[in-house]
Order: sequence, then structure tokens, then C-alpha cells
Amino acid sequence: MEDVESFAGALQRVRRHAGLSYRQLADRAHYSHPHLIRATSGKQLPTWEVAHAFLTGCGVPADLLPVWRRRWEEASRDPRDIVGLLESAEDLENLGAAVAALVRPRSLRALEQETGIPRTTIQAWLRGSRLARPDRLDHLVRSVGATPAERAAVADAVQRLSPGPEQLGAARERLSASQERLGVARERLSSGRLRAAPAA
Repeated sequence: MEDVESFAGALQRVRRHAGLSYRQLADRAHYSHPHLIRATSGKQLPTWEVAHAFLTGCGVPADLLPVWRRRWEEASRDPRDIVGLLESAEDLENLGAAVAALVRPRSLRALEQETGIPRTTIQAWLRGSRLARPDRLDHLVRSVGATPAERAAVADAVQRLSPGPEQLGAARERLSASQERLGVARERLSSGRLRAAPAA
């Protein structure tokens, strides 16, 4: 996984490959050379604007910038923040938001291609409208390079938010009662005791 230090090292290699001093790069990037030196110090992640100016100043082609943007976003993601979001998730929406932060910046299409999970299913998980099976959600987060701590936090959140046996039993009873009412209505309709509503 990309971190601040490795991202800074990658910027440094790009500058060296371009054969530019920091002063020369400052003229091209329109940022001061101390600012650009800080961008490659590895102590703090530069803003995307600074990284973008640095890369374009070094002659990185525009079609490669989205790749760099993904690397920058990965470096900007603090794994402890994701774990914290997962640990404090109180409902499916919170869980979805945490998983969305974990899989960012990939598109639903890219996630579908990487995992084989339909994008509509992934979207439902990220919106919090459906609870994923633990093994399928683990497959998703593992495919995007989640750390062991993040994967464990996802599994814990899913277990915590899964309905208990009492809730499942009540849901089954409601479903059974609905199916019974539907069966009675069908019988009445077929015997002519219940007329279908006229078409509008």
C-alpha cells in the first residue's frame, strides 16, 4: 500500500528522471522550490494541487495523471481512520461509508471487474441498503489491498450489525404471514369471490 514516504520517493525519482533541479522545476511548476522540496521530504503528503504541478512540471503525460492521483489518494488514506470508522459504525449506512472510503477511488465498474461482484450489489453495500455476506465483503476489501486490521474491522462490523436470531425469526414470521395472505387472496380471485380491480 502506498504511504506518504513512498509517494515522496516516487516524486523524487520522477524529478531526477526529468533531469531537473528544484529551482528549474519551480519555474515550470509555479511553486517555490522550498515548497517542492517539502513535497518530497516524506514527512507530510503534499496537496494534490502541488503533486499535480510537480508531475506536470517534470513532463509526466496527462494520461498518467489519474494513476498518480490514485497513488496520492492511497497515500492520503490513514488506515487508522478507516478502522476507526468501522469500529464506530452503528448501522449499515455507517458501514457502507467506511467501506466506500476503503475502496476509494475505484469506480463501481472497476470494482466489479476486480472482484466479479455485480456493481449493483457493491453499490447497495456502499449505500448501506443491503448487508453483505461476510465472505463476499472480505473478498471486496481484500481485492483493494485492505490491511489485516482493516479486514478484521470489516468482519467485526458485519458481525455486530447482522440481525440476531430473534430478529431473523420475526422477519420469517412476517414473511410467512404475508405469503399466507397472498395465497388466500389468490384463492378468492380464482374462485371469483374477489374481483380484480378494473384496469385504469
